[in-house]
Amino acid sequence: MRQASPMVAQQRMMMTLDAVGGVWRYAMDLAVGLRREGIHTCFVGLGPPPTGQQRDEALSIGDLDWLDEPLDWMVAGEGALTTVPSTIAALATQRRVDLLHLNLPSQAARLDLAMPVVAVSHSCVVTWFAAVRASAVPVDWRWQQALNARGFKRADAVVAPSSSHAAMLEAAYGPFENLTVIYNASAVPLIAGRKEEFAFAAGRWWDEGKNGAVLNAAAAQMACPLLTVGADRGPNGQGVTMTHTRNYGALPHADAMALMRRAAIVVSPSLYEPFGLAPLEAARCGAALVLADIPTYRELWDGAAVFAEPHRPAAFSKAVNRLLLDVGLRGRLVRTAQERAQRLTVDVQASSMARLYSNLLERKRASSAAE
Repeated sequence: MRQASPMVAQQRMMMTLDAVGGVWRYAMDLAVGLRREGIHTCFVGLGPPPTGQQRDEALSIGDLDWLDEPLDWMVAGEGALTTVPSTIAALATQRRVDLLHLNLPSQAARLDLAMPVVAVSHSCVVTWFAAVRASAVPVDWRWQQALNARGFKRADAVVAPSSSHAAMLEAAYGPFENLTVIYNASAVPLIAGRKEEFAFAAGRWWDEGKNGAVLNAAAAQMACPLLTVGADRGPNGQGVTMTHTRNYGALPHADAMALMRRAAIVVSPSLYEPFGLAPLEAARCGAALVLADIPTYRELWDGAAVFAEPHRPAAFSKAVNRLLLDVGLRGRLVRTAQERAQRLTVDVQASSMARLYSNLLERKRASSAAE
């Protein structure tokens, strides 16, 4: 059995999360890895409540509190978030944690706590507009840019899940003195074996950044069925209709993985991905990857995937059809992607995060001793 790091033994950490998007999977997998590092996680949720299945999963790993507080991207203005910092601070004090890990940087703004604060940027509205619309953030959203900037400045450490996203953050907010890149990871088991002749894609298709409209158009020209998983209607009424795919809608993660494990090819057409969990899960499942040609995917999967120009449906259908015909190429890409995926493990991620926590706590102790 792996021994806990002596630097972080018995450490208690509180991590914010939500039940809407990919942060949930990130938080669960990371907390399991951190437990092997001797770190206990107290989850604190904001936004729409979790399902019973999600709640059970969180409680099997650590503690769970759910606050009657909103997520920043689901409100119209900063005024709706005024009580978020004080509520988080009160709970952190009550739970007697040593460190706070925030999965929305805006939550760090106006936070009055003596303990170290880590802010992880999984995405933000400013970098989303830059990548998806090639524009500055609209006037109505500039309050969020200012709030994020205050949160980044308040945090003792800022974490980005890729160097590409780190570069986007610095382009949007200016240079950071405390920015660290720690790749995300997946706990999906590595498998190999026979596949079925269909393609698969997963995403929140209502999000324009996931590029569902282009994928739907591409599916009409694919020589195999395209199965899609994910909600096509968002919380604010936005959406896309997947008319050329077999869309299963939102599924529990285990059910989505069951479909992915069968697929010969997995497609991710995203215009914006700070990391992109689906390709990593697909690589671990032994699928060949067809990915949008964006900086993040090039950083992580260059040489292990076929890339397609993200605004051209024909580029995706051509890439999928090429892999259906060229079994040799498909096999080579699968092997290369699986080799890459073996380096992106939960234990590697948790070890890097535990070292960051430990360094911050040591710095805090040294500062307190010097006072």
